[in-house]
Amino acid sequence: MKKIILPVDFSDSSDKLVDYAVNFAKDVNAEIALIHVAATDIGFVIGDMGFQYFPEVEENEIKFELKELNKLEQRIVSQGVNCSHILKQGIAGDTILEYSDENNADYIVVGSHGRSGVYDVFIGSLTKEITRKSKIPVLVVPCHDEN
Repeated sequence: MKKIILPVDFSDSSDKLVDYAVNFAKDVNAEIALIHVAATDIGFVIGDMGFQYFPEVEENEIKFELKELNKLEQRIVSQGVNCSHILKQGIAGDTILEYSDENNADYIVVGSHGRSGVYDVFIGSLTKEITRKSKIPVLVVPCHDEN
């Protein structure tokens, strides 16, 4: 059975991305491996006293993200596609590509939010990075608003 890596960020476009991946998985007889890459600095806050670390903030955020991953996994499984999930912390692009290598994935399905210009210059594009560095086919799903 083939394996699709599906990075998710729980944005509004995640639903569209999941729907596409499920249909694609059915077409190519594949299972889906969800991955969410959490920031490594979730619990750090800067204030009057400089940087402070609040482990409870990080713990609550990780719990929330795992709950969301579980929901997405159940949604995919309910549509007849095998699915697993993992939450990792790190640099998103590198972590996703390493995970796809480790799991001998056949495809990566990512969303494109349709942003460009100044946004890409300052923030960078995860989709662009993955498509540039991936050793396997990357399917880019347009997820921007139709308006």
